[in-house]
Amino acid sequence: MNTTTQTATVAPADTAPPSSTPRAATGISPLTRYAYVALLALAIVAPMAGLYPVFGMKLLCFALFACAFNLLLGFTGLLSFGHAAFFGMAAYIAGWLVKAQGWSPELGLLAGIVTGAVLGLVFGLVAIRRQGIYFAMITLALAQMIFFVCLQAPFTGGEDGLQGVPRGTLFGVLPLTSDLTLYYVVLAIFVACFLGIIRVVTSPFGQVLKMIRENEPRAISLGYAVDKYKLLAFVLSASLAGLAGSLKTIVMGFASLTDVHWSMSGEVILMSLLGGVGTFFGPVFGAGIVIALQNMLADRVGAWVTVIIGAIFVVCVLAFRKGAVGELHAWLERRRSRG
Repeated sequence: MNTTTQTATVAPADTAPPSSTPRAATGISPLTRYAYVALLALAIVAPMAGLYPVFGMKLLCFALFACAFNLLLGFTGLLSFGHAAFFGMAAYIAGWLVKAQGWSPELGLLAGIVTGAVLGLVFGLVAIRRQGIYFAMITLALAQMIFFVCLQAPFTGGEDGLQGVPRGTLFGVLPLTSDLTLYYVVLAIFVACFLGIIRVVTSPFGQVLKMIRENEPRAISLGYAVDKYKLLAFVLSASLAGLAGSLKTIVMGFASLTDVHWSMSGEVILMSLLGGVGTFFGPVFGAGIVIALQNMLADRVGAWVTVIIGAIFVVCVLAFRKGAVGELHAWLERRRSRG
């Protein structure tokens, strides 16, 4: 009775009166927006300043993957151990269609999105009514089934992977053979998806997702169809993960079992936690740290790079419970509250 009385006094998130302040309207402060503009400008000029375009594209692909995962964990409160299935299967499907069927890259990317959405819908329908560790384990089990499908299916190339995927010509007019050209295409796709995620999270739909994350029984008592909201968030997250996987295949020219292995799910969790779950830029920062460390240390220490990244993760979790960006946000909020 006490819980019902308390929740009845809380207005639904999508009926709250709109605020006239820029922060309330967009979900981010003006300072943060200026920082995003500066980072975008930096990304635009980075190849001219010496950034290797292929490295930049790989970073952007995994940053998109981490942002997709964060939409589910950070803003909905659902921990999935199966996101590698969406990323990897979309990578295989897009690569096979572009290589074997002669599809254009934009159609390959669209196929990757659809693949992620379909798998996300199937996974969600099976797992969404479970919570906590049960939800996580169901997604892991389903992802392992997808892994063995990819291992046995003839079109994936088995342990050799799918090799020699051509980049093709975008919309029939823009050849993607140039690393620099493809870099700006990947950057444009990432920026569009990043802004789309911000728009979703700051919309009434996103406010309901955050309510579910914070207090699911309260959301139910207010009359929201919680399972439907969670399913939509799951499918959207899986779709973006599929886009990231198919984009990675176009960039790198191959898809492998690593893309669909359970360790890839662990890697995207690591990226999100390092940067800060529940923040917009945190997963991007975390992906940058992980990909940069892998790139710098792989040739020097070999398989030990995993141990080093794991040690860094432990230190960050102990020292920065909210992740790097999350701790920065908390510090700025404390300064703002002091006046």
